[in-house]
Amino acid sequence: MRPPLRMFCAALAGLLISAPAFAQSADCQADAELTYICGVQKPEDLLALPGTSLLVASGFANGAGLKLVDTHARTLRQWYTAEQSQIGPDASAFPDCPGPPDVALFNTRGLSLRPIAADRYRLLVVNHGGRESVEAFDVFMAQGDAPRLLWRGCAIMPQGQVGNSAAQFADGTMLVTVLTRPGTTIGDFMLGQRTGAVWQRRPTDRHFQLLPGTDLPGNNGIETDPGQRRFYVVAFGWHAVVVFDRTDTRRPLARIEAPDFMPDNIHWTGGRLLLAGMRLDEPACGGLRKVINGQADPMRCPRGWVVGELDRDAGRIATFAYGTPRSHFNGLSAAALVGADLWLGSFQADRLASNAHD
Repeated sequence: MRPPLRMFCAALAGLLISAPAFAQSADCQADAELTYICGVQKPEDLLALPGTSLLVASGFANGAGLKLVDTHARTLRQWYTAEQSQIGPDASAFPDCPGPPDVALFNTRGLSLRPIAADRYRLLVVNHGGRESVEAFDVFMAQGDAPRLLWRGCAIMPQGQVGNSAAQFADGTMLVTVLTRPGTTIGDFMLGQRTGAVWQRRPTDRHFQLLPGTDLPGNNGIETDPGQRRFYVVAFGWHAVVVFDRTDTRRPLARIEAPDFMPDNIHWTGGRLLLAGMRLDEPACGGLRKVINGQADPMRCPRGWVVGELDRDAGRIATFAYGTPRSHFNGLSAAALVGADLWLGSFQADRLASNAHD
């Protein structure tokens, strides 16, 4: 008989607490809307590990790497440390990978997780530290043990292309978005110009291949459909989700507008397809994001935050949760559910946020 989930979570909490953890800063107190876990270093994307109270958070800064977060204990630790027990390259799957990522440079962005065996998952991580790549890890989730991370290899991005977000199909096919190809800028896609694309690498491929018809204004978050036929791409410049059929991407199936927010990452979490982003028209910041002389406003002014849920059948994005500008938490870019609690990531902040109050 499998032990109850609460026993599993308690065992994990004990193991995580015993590991080196980051101290919480003095300004990490809850405010009227959100509670926080600090010391995460720009957690641009985050995923909930199924059946646990744990989150994996990326870190969009050199050396930020991957964090493993216990949402019950409110502790976190550096997860990938490159110790020998975490290195297990699969040369047959990744023959052109030069070696493990450098911990001191590991700069992570988009994340993707899929089951590959009993109690085992494949984690994809977009990396900018030392190389532009998608790093592949296996996550082992044995009952009663802390999740174990094993680096398996990497897929190098095409020359000049910088990955943003990743997704994967059950057959092992990887998808990665590029926000701005060489010669284009954030200002370009904010003005509606097509700047990015989706690149694909199948298990039998040695390199990524460009998917025709996927060039959008700022290709950002990406997710696959459980039916394995479709995938969803956030077009940041359109504030919309574009739906593609993987068998023929030359023409999109649909374009679904977001209600008054700028969606960034998109993930399945808790059985819901959630998108997260900053409010589009924020009065406290002078309204819409501006582009002046080709340069886009970096959005340092705190904007309200919105999490939307994509209704695939109705072809609409409903508001799942929202809040007003927070002085210590701006740049909302990701959302994940742990039980009934909503957790939020940011490409700017030094913390994770949650609507869960003790």
